[in-house]
Amino acid sequence: MKRGLMILLLALAGFGGNLLHAGEAQPLAEDELTEKRLIAISSELRCLVCQNESLAGSHAELANDLRREIRTLINEGKSDNEIMEFMVSRYGDFVRYRPPLKGTTLLLWFGPGLLFVLGLAGLARYLRRRDLAVRDTPLTADEQRQAELLLHDQDPSQGRS
Repeated sequence: MKRGLMILLLALAGFGGNLLHAGEAQPLAEDELTEKRLIAISSELRCLVCQNESLAGSHAELANDLRREIRTLINEGKSDNEIMEFMVSRYGDFVRYRPPLKGTTLLLWFGPGLLFVLGLAGLARYLRRRDLAVRDTPLTADEQRQAELLLHDQDPSQGRS
């Protein structure tokens, strides 16, 4: 049974190789210059579905639609800046990997740094308070006695007899 299955799989692999042979990838645009512009523009844009992947590298259906739209705008003779403005007007500054520095994007630019500084300040404050709390807490009488015994190299269990 296993031998027959193995022969069948090998036969299918031999026939399937001829049937499933892929051809060379076709360019997405007729014009090579259009394709280069498309890649350059879409590399600067964020995929709205994936969000940490560029539009050029995304395989999402929306990314395919947006690349098709950009290709159409290129064929209509729009400049790279006009295409970028069109995408920003439609989807907002979030669509750009490097949004411009303006009032509405200040948080995007400086938010991570601000959070880091606030985190460091909070950590420093916590450590300072913890250190002060440890210093200001007096020892109980039992803790004092155990400390004295340890300082004088005596076993705490022997001191109780």
